[in-house]
This record gives sequence, C-alpha cells and structure tokens, in this order.
Amino acid sequence: MTAPDTGRGIGGGERAAEQTTTFGFPRDTFRILHVSTGNVCRSPITERLTRHFVAERLGVLGGGLIVESAGTWGHEGAPMEANAEAVLADFGADASGFVGRELLDEHVIMADLVLTATRDHRAQVISMGHSAGLRTFTLKEFTRLVRAIDPATLPPLEDGLVARARALVRAAAALRGWLLAPTAEADEVYDPYGAPLPFFRSVGDEIHEALDPVVTALTGVPART
Repeated sequence: MTAPDTGRGIGGGERAAEQTTTFGFPRDTFRILHVSTGNVCRSPITERLTRHFVAERLGVLGGGLIVESAGTWGHEGAPMEANAEAVLADFGADASGFVGRELLDEHVIMADLVLTATRDHRAQVISMGHSAGLRTFTLKEFTRLVRAIDPATLPPLEDGLVARARALVRAAAALRGWLLAPTAEADEVYDPYGAPLPFFRSVGDEIHEALDPVVTALTGVPART
C-alpha cells in the first residue's frame, strides 16, 4: 500500500523528497489533519491558517510538516466556501487550489495529529480505530493542553520540527484527563455554513486564537506583535 498523493502538503515538493517506510508511509514528516463536517468552512480555514502561521514564524515552508483537512461528511471535490476564502484573505493566507475531501481511513492512519472542530468530530475520528485516540483532540482542547506544557521540555527546533511536534503531541496526550474543559461548549468551534460573513469572521478569529499557541509551541517562535 502506498500513501496517496494529495498534493496538500505545507511546503513545495514534499512528495519527491519524502523517504518511505516498507509500509509506504513517509518518514521524517509530521502530518496534521484538520477535521470538520463538510470540509468547506472550518477545516479549510484551519488548514490554511496553520500553513500560513507556520510559514510566517519560520520564514520558510516545509520542515517535514504536512497540513491537510477532511470532512466527516465531506463535500468531495467541492471548493471552499466563499466566506471562508474571505476570512483567509483577512489574515493574508492563501486559499487557492483547495478541494474538499471526505474523511477516509487512510487519512486517519497517516495523521500524526488530528485536530477536530467539535467533540462529535473527535468521537467520529476515534471510532474509526487505527489507534487514533492518543493523537486526536478538538482544536480548542489541544490549545488548552499545549498552554500547560513547558516549552523548555520540548526538543529544540534545531533537532527538527518533526521531533518537536511528536514530543508536543505526547506531552499533550499525557495531560489529557488532568486539564478538563470548564464547560462542554469550551472545546467547540461552531459551524458557520450558510451564515453571513461577520459570523465567518468571528469563527476565523476563534480559530486564530486557538492556533496561535499551538503554532508557537510547534515552532518555538512567538507571533509577531
């Protein structure tokens, strides 16, 4: 079995550069999968903002990081919602070339970290099996856990982004159960599908706020003020 060529990695030319294991999965990469329902609103925004903010911090793309998205009821082949594109434009992020996908087993198998919009999405990913439980979080849950991790305990970026990212996920998984959400709604990013642009922008701001500490922890570089 070989890994599918989705063409959705963060940096250019990852596929040509990746070395694969005997199972066909890439080595020396760290794959983040963002999951929502239709894969036309929340998860595309989160995917492209992750790419944008990592590149903004590091000044380059790549480093073995691959960022993708899919939907539990994904609109396969559909474009991103126009209002989602407008939100990305507000942040200066690239919305071009996006194509919606339905979540498949292979996406979960290959992901090193799955970040979902809601607890229901998280449950659906975990129910697919593939030992996904320890690497699947809602986005806001992961943010809460990452905030509690001492950055000094993570490998320095000089050891590679992949090593740092894997250590971050292990540390977050170890904290789960100790740092619970204050309310059931605290870990949710609500669906803006069909809503007017102002609501999309409020969701974009939520996603930005949740992603900022995650990207800082991944890269070791705080956001520019």
